[in-house]
Amino acid sequence: MFRKTSGAILCPSCGRLTNADAPVCLVCGRRNPGLWGFAPVWRALRIQNFTTAVTVACIVLYVVSLVLDPAAALRPRGPLDMLSPSGRALTDLGMAGAFAWAHGHWWTLLTAIYLHGGILHILFNVLWIRQLGPAVEEVYGPSRLVIIFTVAGVAGFALSNLIGIPFTVGASGSIFGLLGALVAYGRRRGGYFGRMVLRQYGQWALLLFIMGFFMSAVNNWAHGGGFAGGFIAGFLLSFEDQRSESGLDRLLANVAIVLTVGSFALALWTAFAG
Repeated sequence: MFRKTSGAILCPSCGRLTNADAPVCLVCGRRNPGLWGFAPVWRALRIQNFTTAVTVACIVLYVVSLVLDPAAALRPRGPLDMLSPSGRALTDLGMAGAFAWAHGHWWTLLTAIYLHGGILHILFNVLWIRQLGPAVEEVYGPSRLVIIFTVAGVAGFALSNLIGIPFTVGASGSIFGLLGALVAYGRRRGGYFGRMVLRQYGQWALLLFIMGFFMSAVNNWAHGGGFAGGFIAGFLLSFEDQRSESGLDRLLANVAIVLTVGSFALALWTAFAG
């Protein structure tokens, strides 16, 4: 039903028409473009609208974190703590930090990206994700957006754990990673347009980083690590107008998604069945 071993197909690398049984794609030269008949299935795995998926995931998980401990969420410790999930609820869902890392909970490097500590926290982060996600997708492509977002978030929490921040959550490391990737794009692109991109997103990154030092409970180490991770990923990945996304790009993006979903499964198993 899903396997096609003969006839015309779209090459999973260049997206042009070729034959399912061709030894190489006649357009881009990819070997075995039919992927033994599974090329249509592979193309169906292309990432679509990751920004919206992240937004929905963050909101759903925020609501779940409130439902897990509603009494604590309705008992704020201060004027800005209304509707803030409890530490227990966030720990159950996969809060990152040196404490979780010391107990071998490596999956929190991924799960904590989608968790938030309050209504203002998630509102601020979602607005930035929806601002920067489409910009990164436009210049790098949807699969590379997934790679950059995930690598940056993991890099931010890894540095934060190394420094010894005990508990931390939030997508800010990934957000700084998106800024880092756009800065990398501006530097590599060059010319007038590249300088404009570098100036705009570099200024945003600098402003947000400075603001972090004037706000309480902000994990600036995760911000710095996320920016570095996003910059390196953006420097290594190709631009959309240079080279269309390859099968490897889509494979890495799908691996990142599967690892993230699996990490939440591990977090829930550890919290409620382990």
